[in-house]
Amino acid sequence: MPHPVLAPDNVAVITGGASGIGFAAAHRFAQLGMKVCIADLGDERLREAETKLSSAAPGGARSIMAVATDVSDAASVTQLEAAVRSRFGGTDVLMNNAGIQPGSRMFGPPDDWQRILAINLWGIIHGTQIFAPGMISRGKPGLIINTGSKQGITTPPGDPAYNVSKAGVKAFTEALAHELRNTPSCRITAHLLIPGFVFTPLTAHGRTEKPPAAWTPEQTVDFMIERLAAGDFYVLCPDNDVPRPLDERRILWAAGDIVENRPALSRWHPDYADKFAAFVKGT
Repeated sequence: MPHPVLAPDNVAVITGGASGIGFAAAHRFAQLGMKVCIADLGDERLREAETKLSSAAPGGARSIMAVATDVSDAASVTQLEAAVRSRFGGTDVLMNNAGIQPGSRMFGPPDDWQRILAINLWGIIHGTQIFAPGMISRGKPGLIINTGSKQGITTPPGDPAYNVSKAGVKAFTEALAHELRNTPSCRITAHLLIPGFVFTPLTAHGRTEKPPAAWTPEQTVDFMIERLAAGDFYVLCPDNDVPRPLDERRILWAAGDIVENRPALSRWHPDYADKFAAFVKGT
């Protein structure tokens, strides 16, 4: 059974909801009889997604809305919250999912860094700060799901701005969970979605067929729904290449860099290659 909040007539708002994981979540929620609002950019993309969701929803088009929203702009997110409240009365599930990964370099253009942080991190901060007070004041159970990344935990070399943004999402969502559980009468819980390799427009990079190692967005959302029902805060998703035990060893090794006083990112340091391989094998 899904989480009790994922129930008919409850309201879900999903940013980045016109494609990928966001659309898959919106589609699943619509199938469950929820009222769904997707927020994204691109009028045509939004219209197409809204039409598909309307076909999947038992309540049809009256249960679905699509709002053009720039999550990096607090005013735009404020307009989104007001539109949802006007149409559906409030929000029960907020999925802060919008994100970009155009690539970055340590000494690359500052504008690239600003854009990535504005959408990936500030988008989640804006969504939470603007939606959460109203969700709490309703006195109903609710969920805030923030989409993070394994790259925000193990921070592999190659895309520093993205890693920084997703590391920020992890820290922010952990602080949010603490804040919510210590807020009197609050019935909202926070959860960090940590996808594996998922074949979406964000990761396609020109490919038209899903790589064998990747999960589909639908698999990822089904796993998320399962783990939300179990009460997980960290929704750590596997994929067809990396099972959970391997993720766990990688995460433990990354934390061990501090405890063992190893060089930063020692997993990719030639002096530690054999030690890391042995650690992964548990030897």
